[in-house]
Amino acid sequence: MRSVKKGICLLLCAVLLSVCLVACDFGAPTDTSTIRVGGLKGPTTIGMVKLMQDNDAGLARNSYEFSVKASADELTPLLLQGKIDIISVPANLAAVLYARTEGQIRVLAINTLGVQYIVEKGEETVHSFADLRGKTIYATGQGTVNEYNMRYLLLQNGVDPDTDVTFVWKSEPTEVVATMKSLDAGVAMLPQPAVTASGLRIALSLDEAWNELGNGSHLVTGVTIARAAFVEEHPTLVTSFLEEYKASIEYVNAHPDEMGEVVPTYIDTIKAPVAKVAIPYCNIRYIAGDDMKQALESYLSVLYAQNPVAVGGSLPGADFYYGTSN
Repeated sequence: MRSVKKGICLLLCAVLLSVCLVACDFGAPTDTSTIRVGGLKGPTTIGMVKLMQDNDAGLARNSYEFSVKASADELTPLLLQGKIDIISVPANLAAVLYARTEGQIRVLAINTLGVQYIVEKGEETVHSFADLRGKTIYATGQGTVNEYNMRYLLLQNGVDPDTDVTFVWKSEPTEVVATMKSLDAGVAMLPQPAVTASGLRIALSLDEAWNELGNGSHLVTGVTIARAAFVEEHPTLVTSFLEEYKASIEYVNAHPDEMGEVVPTYIDTIKAPVAKVAIPYCNIRYIAGDDMKQALESYLSVLYAQNPVAVGGSLPGADFYYGTSN
């Protein structure tokens, strides 16, 4: 009898061991570290809102701490000091940080393509970039990628940005909107969701115009980056985060009305009615791996040709691009 009991015990132990091994094989979490994520108050963070909501409801696979700030100047020091692990920032800033840290930054994914639009008040006179010849364009971002992107598109469409158009630069989109409201007619360059909030007619999409060039490049607005040390120390956690992040972006794009109601909870500068309408125009995307590298590398090359300082003085090395085959 004793030998029978012993045999049963051994059998039960074997079964339990097998169950444990199967659980491990199917990806039972082994790294339970909290992922500290930062975002900016704008389109580059809208795609993360579903993940934020799930985290607050205890439904996320991982444990997260989110910080949403008004400017990149508030986020980047936290990343560089190791107080945040992952942040979403403008594409060119990612390259600048890579140069500043001597290669200690990894770009995980593109999260947003072009969000800038040419809008018009008054008669509908602008239907192409050629129609901008002779116009005054109110815009923000002098000396930044906003200006570089616009100058590139004008030149590619045969319009000289120095002689054929006049730029009037403002410090904030709200100033541009206020100026447009004071005019009977005018043209401006605005980002989403300011475009939706303004109520002005969309004349041109910079993203669509960029794609029409057919040069293999994409207009990349935002990317999600991480400290190289975090990526190296928590590889399974990074993979798991990207899976949840991709699912969040896909859900936001598929449910703009539902998620538009949620956006103000995490991004207090965007009201729900505006978010609902703006989400489909924000070009929120999840692009990773080799596709990310091709799109981002070619875009950074366009910026580098105009002003190397815009990307940190030199183009990032291959190690900048996470999850690529080369």
